[in-house]
Amino acid sequence: MSVSIYVLDMEKIHIEKNTVQETLIIPLYARKLCTELYPNLFCDKKSTELIERLDYDFSALEKKSASTMQRFGALEVAMRQNDIAYEVRNYLKLHPKAAVVNLGCGLDQTGESCDNGVCRIYNLDFPDVILVRNQLLPGTERVCNLGVDLNDTAWFDKIDAANGAVFFAAGVFYYFRKTEVQSLFAKMAKRFPGGMLVFDTAGRRAVKLMIKTWVKQAHIQDVDAFFYVEDLQKDIGEWLQNTDVSSRGYMLGYNDLKDNSVSGLFRFLFNEG
Repeated sequence: MSVSIYVLDMEKIHIEKNTVQETLIIPLYARKLCTELYPNLFCDKKSTELIERLDYDFSALEKKSASTMQRFGALEVAMRQNDIAYEVRNYLKLHPKAAVVNLGCGLDQTGESCDNGVCRIYNLDFPDVILVRNQLLPGTERVCNLGVDLNDTAWFDKIDAANGAVFFAAGVFYYFRKTEVQSLFAKMAKRFPGGMLVFDTAGRRAVKLMIKTWVKQAHIQDVDAFFYVEDLQKDIGEWLQNTDVSSRGYMLGYNDLKDNSVSGLFRFLFNEG
């Protein structure tokens, strides 16, 4: 008896450099690298599979992957996802059928990793990004990928928040102007009472460092117009009325990182940060 074996080679999806779609690459590669380096702290096996499906020159990232700062940055990205997932799961304990909304999702699957079997998951990003996501991570009965501009709040109508809603954004609001954040947050608070928004932020100096390359490419002069938080109450609490605002220590607020895979230098840097 003979056995025939057919191997189907999936067509790779091309990602052009210097496009919106390229913003998917760095966090995706960071999650892959962190899964390899820190398996006890973070596991995203899907990231390797997704990278293999992309037609993109990863050589520059691969060359840097052995550097201390690249590994530190990868650990930051991965732990940020863990921290956000903690808050999402905590909200779902009280609101199991809530909408779980990933703002600026890229190819991140934090929402799916928090799936309790009854919640509804929404992944939002620019249409060009969602075009790629739909090819790699298509929606399902309870998972919806939406191509939108977050500042155009028409997307509110697409979220079923009848049973609550938890929104989260990782590395997104650094690229928003303060006025845009204030407007979006105020509209969300009004439209989704009882909901929760989880996001990462940083002070003025850190934000300037994070977005300097993008600012240079976009020929933007007024960097101080972008959103950062120096004082939680002043920068958010004073203008966001009837809303509970709280913060938790970045990175070490959730994980102590006491694992042999994490160097003492990294633990020191996180503590200093």
